[in-house]
Amino acid sequence: MASSSSPQPSTNWSAEQNKLFENALAIYDKDTPDRWRHIAEIVEGATEEEVKKRYEILLDDIKSIESDKVPLPIYKNEGKQQGKHHQ
Repeated sequence: MASSSSPQPSTNWSAEQNKLFENALAIYDKDTPDRWRHIAEIVEGATEEEVKKRYEILLDDIKSIESDKVPLPIYKNEGKQQGKHHQ
């Protein structure tokens, strides 16, 4: 039986861990047996539970963005005329 005092997955991943996670998701799709174990082996210092939780957070973020609950950022060059490239 799972204990409620088990450690919570870390939300403070390094940029390198995030990149490893993203790459591992591209390699191991949802039909891969032992997907989370494989991804955890790639993401240094992460457990299977942490990568599963990270994936759930990612899905929630995507849903929020797609439902317009999160405003898109305004980029520096947004609104400037395109096509004026000086070489």
